[in-house]
Amino acid sequence: MTADPETPLRADARRNRDQILAAARVIFAAQGAEVPMEEIARAAGVGVGTLYRRFPDRDALIRAVAVDNFDRVLRDAKAAKDQESSDWDALIRLLHQSMELQLSIQLAMVSPRALAILKSDPAIKALRDDLLVVLEGFVRGAQAEGRLRTDVGTGDVAMLFATLLRQMPGKGHEVARMATRRCIGIMIDGLRADRNGSLPGRALTGADLDPDRPPRP
Repeated sequence: MTADPETPLRADARRNRDQILAAARVIFAAQGAEVPMEEIARAAGVGVGTLYRRFPDRDALIRAVAVDNFDRVLRDAKAAKDQESSDWDALIRLLHQSMELQLSIQLAMVSPRALAILKSDPAIKALRDDLLVVLEGFVRGAQAEGRLRTDVGTGDVAMLFATLLRQMPGKGHEVARMATRRCIGIMIDGLRADRNGSLPGRALTGADLDPDRPPRP
């Protein structure tokens, strides 16, 4: 039997695409989304022409990295839901795995161009909305279990994610990771149901994070 001559090419194309995404994910997280495309190609071990065949421009690459990243986080969230014994434990697991979310948050913070892509792309919005649905299930379930304070909402938890995952400028990789882990620990302690004290304002929802929806009073 004669082998399909296109099969190796398709496998090579997939491998090249995966290598480019992996390299871009690391470089974007460390240096932002405006890194020269040649540097990304070099880190991926492919030629610049190969990079542009897979991703015709920078916007396409930013979009693909963000979709891949949110998809990873969503899979982690669903796995936590299936594998943990409680919604509180699933939420804690997701918080500790939240390093993956750091890239998409940093892209939005450091690059107006990337922020526009993340806001306007329907695939990214769908993944983001799906993630908020899973997160809302964790929040409501953990509150019903009596383990998460009742005066917080899904939007509060999502905003805490975004706040704690801002990379500290001028710090080494290990210090930044340690600081993030410590912030997660502090955040988890503050979310526990047995904590005293009231919070100002009202609980934030997932809808509060949607820039296309009018603000609630």
